[in-house]
Amino acid sequence: MLVEATELLGRQIYTADGRLLGDVDNVVVDVDGAKVDGLFLSEASPVLVEDPRPVNVPYRWVAAVNDVVLLKYFPRRVSLKKASARTGRAPAEAEAPPAQ
Repeated sequence: MLVEATELLGRQIYTADGRLLGDVDNVVVDVDGAKVDGLFLSEASPVLVEDPRPVNVPYRWVAAVNDVVLLKYFPRRVSLKKASARTGRAPAEAEAPPAQ
């Protein structure tokens, strides 16, 4: 059992099918709700994320934490489209699963 959130730092994150996503660089905490919101990776695997970019994995996608972090969900591949003129943002190609 984890006692401190800092124990997550440096742990490897694997998808449900065993692909390495990267290492936890930081923990995103909802201070008001007193809960972990996500795990931040400064560089994700180029196999899973286009142009190795920072990724914040929602903690609700985490299935188990022990020596490594195992995800119950992660998109097959995250790629960004060019920014649309209306929003000015580049939407991700993959969407999150419905909330449970």
